[in-house]
Amino acid sequence: MKTNKVVAIEHKMKSSLGSRVFDIFNVLLMCTMMLLILIPLLHVLSASFSDPSAYVRHEGLLWHPLDFCLDAYKAVAKNKNILTGYMNTIFIVVVGTTINLISTLVAAYCLSRKNVMWNGVLMLAIVFSMYFSGGMIPFYLVVKGVGLNGSIWSLIIPTAVNTYNLIIMRTAMASVPESLEESAKLDGANHWTILWKIMVPLVKPTIAVICLYYAVEHWNSWFNAMLFIRDKAGYPLQLVLREILLQNDTSAMTAGADDYLISETIQFATIVVATVPILAIYPFVQRYFVKGVMIGAVKG
Repeated sequence: MKTNKVVAIEHKMKSSLGSRVFDIFNVLLMCTMMLLILIPLLHVLSASFSDPSAYVRHEGLLWHPLDFCLDAYKAVAKNKNILTGYMNTIFIVVVGTTINLISTLVAAYCLSRKNVMWNGVLMLAIVFSMYFSGGMIPFYLVVKGVGLNGSIWSLIIPTAVNTYNLIIMRTAMASVPESLEESAKLDGANHWTILWKIMVPLVKPTIAVICLYYAVEHWNSWFNAMLFIRDKAGYPLQLVLREILLQNDTSAMTAGADDYLISETIQFATIVVATVPILAIYPFVQRYFVKGVMIGAVKG
């Protein structure tokens, strides 16, 4: 007969073995996913710094630049559409994210209070809108009907609140103890003061996550711009990039160039220019991700 101590040791050994197998599997899976992401990025980066003629002759993936060359980046720098697209996108990201955060914070605070009338009905309607919508045509008609068609504000105001982000923010605020709010009210604080002086400091990790979500969404958005913007001077960067990649429109950068083959590497240089800002910002807010997202995942 095995003693309880022996059984406990065997159980611990089996548990540790299972944990090791699980950890090894996770490491291998993460390494595989990392390679699947890094290999295309490395190819794009290497191609953007390669000589156009050498790149055209090359077959397969690139692991390093071929005959290091900056002609593609020089051509991109001369393209006025890319500079204009950058300015438009920066405006959309900064102004749009600011409006998104303010709208989401105010709405989440109202919905997180238990004494709000029809709170459950409002949340049900909001969640319903996340899964079911009128579609593209009604959306276009509404934006056109309010006079935003052709304006850069058509890319900001209609998407002022994202339902998923609102639910995460509401859940984070609902987790704040009610005693803090009651104490603030006893000291004479109103709801506006409670929101900005108590709630916002306590849910900073969630705000950082939501801020990045909104910023990335604005930075990568091109579909709404394709629907509502007709003048190229109002194109955001991603729509300019779409024309270059899908329609192969590099005329603005290859006009007068000695070698037409440069259009092959211009596409990769444009991808790098459009991607670097988000990649540079992400590490500074990455530490907030786990805490911020888990707040929205633990409670409903």
